[in-house]
Amino acid sequence: MATIFLYEIAGTAMLTLLGGGVVANVILGKTKGNGGGWLLINFGWGLAVFAGVWTAYKTGAHLNPAVTVGLLSSGAGEYADGIPITVANTIAYFAAEIIGAFLGAVVCWLAYKTHYDAETDPGTILGTFSTGPEIRSYGWNVVTEIIGTFVLVFIILMFGNTPNELGPLAVALLVVSIGASLGGPTGYAINPARDLGPRLAHAILPIPHKGGSDWAYSWVPIVGPLIGGILAGVVSMAF
Repeated sequence: MATIFLYEIAGTAMLTLLGGGVVANVILGKTKGNGGGWLLINFGWGLAVFAGVWTAYKTGAHLNPAVTVGLLSSGAGEYADGIPITVANTIAYFAAEIIGAFLGAVVCWLAYKTHYDAETDPGTILGTFSTGPEIRSYGWNVVTEIIGTFVLVFIILMFGNTPNELGPLAVALLVVSIGASLGGPTGYAINPARDLGPRLAHAILPIPHKGGSDWAYSWVPIVGPLIGGILAGVVSMAF
């Protein structure tokens, strides 16, 4: 469990530091990357996953409760080499992923502190921490998150069935593809920890003009990805 906490916290923190960082760079005012656009965010998040996966290699680099439940529902015997699937280990993965996501968001805020202080739009500030829909329709927003997460977890599980030398790069490119193809409606959380941890950081950090943390929507990027991950694990058994 100590190994799970160390590697999953570090890997997920790296994920949200770099992922949140590219969003902050694109949408906060007076940054070098301001206005860089959606594709810059997609590629930034993909490379954030790349860095996070390398960091958490020893625990299978879940970085995402949806990946954890996907493995659980796929009939796998281990979460990673030497880490059996148990209730205690499952809880450890979940906790480490959320803690890591929170810490990465805090460090990202420190990196952009003066830009956060200068930003006056609450929506822009929140958008650097957590996801939100372009058209708020909770049911359909959940459907979008289910589909995007299904693709993520299903393809990750398929990587394990086919020999390749791409390693973390394959997952990074997959995340870029999901963002470019399916990320438009909700901002593609596809990861409960990635959304919840930074949303908690947003609620706690002393950011001027930040407004509320949109807790009314917060369940969508938790429930949708968990359902998508479970479905991917079940379907993967047929392959």
